[in-house]
Amino acid sequence: MQCDVLVVGAGPAGSACARVLAQAGVDVLLIDQAAPGRDKICGDGLIPDAHAALARLGVLDQVMARAQRVDHVGCIGPRGGRIDVPGTLAVLPRRELDALLLRAAQDAGARLLAPARFEAPVVDAAGRVAGAHLKVDGDEIEVQAQWVVLATGAVPKALSAAGLCERHTPSGVALRGYVRAPSLVGQFKALEVVWSKAVRPGYGWIFPAPDGCFNIGVGVTNSHNTLNGKGAKKDINLRAIFDAFCEHYEPAARLMREGELVGELKGAPLRCTLEGARWTRPGLLVTGEAAGSTYSFTGEGIGKAMETGMLAAEAVLQGRRQGLDDGAVRAGYEASLHALKPKFDLYQRANRVNDMPWLADLLIWRAQRSPTLLRRMSGVLNETSNPGHLVSLKGLTRLFFE
Repeated sequence: MQCDVLVVGAGPAGSACARVLAQAGVDVLLIDQAAPGRDKICGDGLIPDAHAALARLGVLDQVMARAQRVDHVGCIGPRGGRIDVPGTLAVLPRRELDALLLRAAQDAGARLLAPARFEAPVVDAAGRVAGAHLKVDGDEIEVQAQWVVLATGAVPKALSAAGLCERHTPSGVALRGYVRAPSLVGQFKALEVVWSKAVRPGYGWIFPAPDGCFNIGVGVTNSHNTLNGKGAKKDINLRAIFDAFCEHYEPAARLMREGELVGELKGAPLRCTLEGARWTRPGLLVTGEAAGSTYSFTGEGIGKAMETGMLAAEAVLQGRRQGLDDGAVRAGYEASLHALKPKFDLYQRANRVNDMPWLADLLIWRAQRSPTLLRRMSGVLNETSNPGHLVSLKGLTRLFFE
């Protein structure tokens, strides 16, 4: 089997990459280890960067026709203070979002092979990746490709097989569930993010989803000790943190009391801050959460996954248009990720709020009294303001003297 580009992983990054390439006339084979319609553990929140990426892909209207629109992120501090930060927001379960994005890639001309599992790269005599060995229905097949794009998410197995994994442990972990509670529709009008001692060193959330459902969960960043790329999970029990969230945050308790849990609670790893993996090797690009495209402070990763997937596609297309060699294509892609890296680092700095939830109380208290600070917080959401400044010494000083 042959193709121009083999994209491994049909999540937001892989489908975005495949759609952009296929629209340009590239022969794309998109594979996923699960059959279409698979679930993905996620908060399901679509913040402004996701809206922008969906618009670039030409699927925003389709997504919004199904999504639950939301106008604010509700930030709730340990002492119960609250500030609603405006933004362009929505919620759509990943099962539906990923299916829409996959269909868009196929509509553009990408071929789908699923379930098919990436086993190892095919490497030519010069040491360049020239395809992949796949496992399909128990049989191993070989696909030859000019480029391979790994968009395999947070689980590092494919990265390790490709020789690109630098950190085997995740950056964080999350646990989420869906609760159907039609009687509470309208009671939760924002993407509620909650900091408290009960969920330290993480945060809890409740997001209103379509069809009378709610996405409820907890997340913890910096969840593992790491040494030389390997390490062990810290003493963190996500289920205990989730139970504490529901016990100490009354709206969560009410949701669990009055609603019906749909399915079971599910956990997943997170890879953040564009760290933990080499981004390229000859013939191969790594994109999406496999490259660490999730923000550490918020745990949001859908928008940046799609953005990095499109950057991978654009690097390949530029190489084809200009006749660039392998090294130039890789250098162009890596430069585009390096351009994003400072923003990820700033979100990592802002992550100290999760370690010190009293900072959330301070920010909320001041934002209730400062329209300027509220605009700055909205700017963080819309990626027009620096999140690190909010919790720097200079930023904290400005809270009192601005």
